[in-house]
Amino acid sequence: MYEKKHILVVDDDIRIRKLIQKYLRKNDYLVSTASNAHEAIKFANIIDFDLLIIDVMMPGEDGLSLTKKLLESYYTPIIILTARKETSDRIIGLETGADDYISKPFEPRELILRMKSIFKRIKKFEEQKSKEDIRIGILKFDTRRQELFKGNDIISLTRTERILINKLIKSLNIPVPRQKLAQEIFCNFNKEENNLIENSTYKGIERERIVDVNINRLRKKIEKNPKSPRFLKTVRSVGYMLVPD
Repeated sequence: MYEKKHILVVDDDIRIRKLIQKYLRKNDYLVSTASNAHEAIKFANIIDFDLLIIDVMMPGEDGLSLTKKLLESYYTPIIILTARKETSDRIIGLETGADDYISKPFEPRELILRMKSIFKRIKKFEEQKSKEDIRIGILKFDTRRQELFKGNDIISLTRTERILINKLIKSLNIPVPRQKLAQEIFCNFNKEENNLIENSTYKGIERERIVDVNINRLRKKIEKNPKSPRFLKTVRSVGYMLVPD
């Protein structure tokens, strides 16, 4: 089933936000908007966006500062928008870690083409990574077979544990917020399955606590000392991070 890319547009100018939102929706993208850095961070903490479009010149925290802050916690492609046209400004924008830089005014079609170029690079990278085995200490996670091995022996994983480990593999060495891990779990189950989950062992437990329960179970399978994890680390006030060998 085709899954639409979800884009966050961050710009204090409502006309620009609406223009980009309208054009992206016409091109089959899901679009959320934020008018400032504070709103953008709140969105990023709960939604796993496929790409961010951030204006540089905003009141309060500017787009460059926001880009740096977001990239400290997430790996999400970012395109910076700016009215500045000097080469030095473009260099500064890219040095923050942004994937691309577009000067205003711009043709909406150019924005789409640059987005597609970024998605193409990511797809190629992920396809290459999906062919690789991930080493976790003496264990190996076979990304093609979706199996965890200790030597030739398969270590049994539940469906939820597989969902978590795959999400963490997509962001190796980068913290993944608990909210996003919870979202990943419940997005991979249908409505009926979600009802069964919430009315069974996990009844009355918040969704983020379900993440914690399954992370602890996963640690018992991959860590020599689950109470002092070497590979599946807790990042305080954020979530969890997989640090393979």
